[in-house]
Amino acid sequence: MSGFLFDDIVFGPVKSRRFGVSLGINLLPENRKICSFNCIYCECGLSDYKKNSDARLHSFTEIADALLEKFNFLSNEGLKPDNITFAGNGEPTLHPDFLKIIDHIIALRDKYFPLAKITVLSNSTRLHIPEVKEALLRIDNNVLKLDAGSQEMFERINRPASNLLLENIVEQLVDFNGKLKIQTLFLKGLVNGHPVDNTTDEELSLWLDHIRRIQPESVMLYPIERETPETGIEKISNEKLKHIATLLAPLNIKAEIFG
Repeated sequence: MSGFLFDDIVFGPVKSRRFGVSLGINLLPENRKICSFNCIYCECGLSDYKKNSDARLHSFTEIADALLEKFNFLSNEGLKPDNITFAGNGEPTLHPDFLKIIDHIIALRDKYFPLAKITVLSNSTRLHIPEVKEALLRIDNNVLKLDAGSQEMFERINRPASNLLLENIVEQLVDFNGKLKIQTLFLKGLVNGHPVDNTTDEELSLWLDHIRRIQPESVMLYPIERETPETGIEKISNEKLKHIATLLAPLNIKAEIFG
C-alpha cells in the first residue's frame, strides 16, 4: 500500500469528529511521507528514511502565501473553521521553521478567525528540541502520540528512525505539566512474524503508569480505521476500548473513544 498523501499545503476545511470544522495544514512534501516514525498502521504509508535527507520542504514564504490565500478565501466566503490543525504527510515538527510558522499562524488566526483553536498532531519525538517545545506550548491543543507501554512494543509499533527510548519521550511529555492530550492507537496482530499487541494486561499496566505520570488533559483512544501498510493487523473492538477507558477513570483523566 502506498498510502494516502495530502496534495497541498492547506486543505479543507473538513468536518472532524474531534475538532469540528477543521482546516488542515501540511508542512511536508506532497509526494512523500517525511517522518521520524515508520508506524505499522500509518495511513500515509511507510517511511523511506534513506530518501528523507534529500526531500525539499516548502519554504516559510510558500507556506505563508498559501495560508494567506486560504484565509482570505474562507473569510470572503463567510466560512469560519473551528480548528486549524497541523497534520499532513508525516511529522509536522520536522520543519526547520516550525516555531516561526506557529507564530505566523497565531497572528493570522487572531486576525481572521479569533475563535478557532490551533492544534498540532505530533508523534512526540522532537519535544526535547527547545524551539519545538516552545512552539507547542503557544498553541491551544497539543495532541501527542503514546502508543505503547514498553520499549519493545514501542519499537514494534512505531519503528523510530533512530534509537529513541520510550522513557525519554515520556519524560518530555511529563515536562508539559498537563498542557497536552495523549493520542493512543490500540491494535494487535502478527506483523513480519512478530506479535504486536498493546492491549495486553502487561502493556496496559505500563501505559497507565506513563499516563499517571504525564497527567494529560485527556486521552484519545483509537482503533485502526483504514487500510494499513503492513498486513496482519486486527482492529480492536469498541468494547475493548471502552474497557481501557474505564482504567483511566481512577486517574481522573478524561477518556475519549474514536472508533
